[in-house]
Amino acid sequence: MKRIKNWVMTATLICGLSVLSSCKTAPAAAGVSSTELIRTSQSWDGVELPDYFKGRPELVAVKYVFPAGKKLGWHHHVAMNYGVLVQGELTIIGQDGKTKVVHEGEAVVEMVGTIHHGENRGKKDCILYMFYLSQKDLPLAVQHPEITEQ
Repeated sequence: MKRIKNWVMTATLICGLSVLSSCKTAPAAAGVSSTELIRTSQSWDGVELPDYFKGRPELVAVKYVFPAGKKLGWHHHVAMNYGVLVQGELTIIGQDGKTKVVHEGEAVVEMVGTIHHGENRGKKDCILYMFYLSQKDLPLAVQHPEITEQ
């Protein structure tokens, strides 16, 4: 299972880099398969993604582990980001009440500038690999501790 997760992480990084360079999925070598997980210009809630920042990009990859029953606090993202859930099921909730359930093996494009949080409502840990298209010194997320309703 660990070998498969490592492959998913590697494949996701490669797909992410090809998206960044506006390349289509490269033809697979003999015996290697290629599956595009997502191609979109919208976040999961249907909102158009913003234009790229001007200046030098900083690409960040983060592995998140959500133990069963745990939640992130309310936050928003400044930079575009997307990821692949490699284990479990993750529920993302917008402050406006919109909800997205991400299932194991699915890709998700996060909201940018919209307050939301994620939670693991399942019985096993969720493992999520996220990829941020950011710039140096920008936060990956801006927390909103003043929002207490969850």
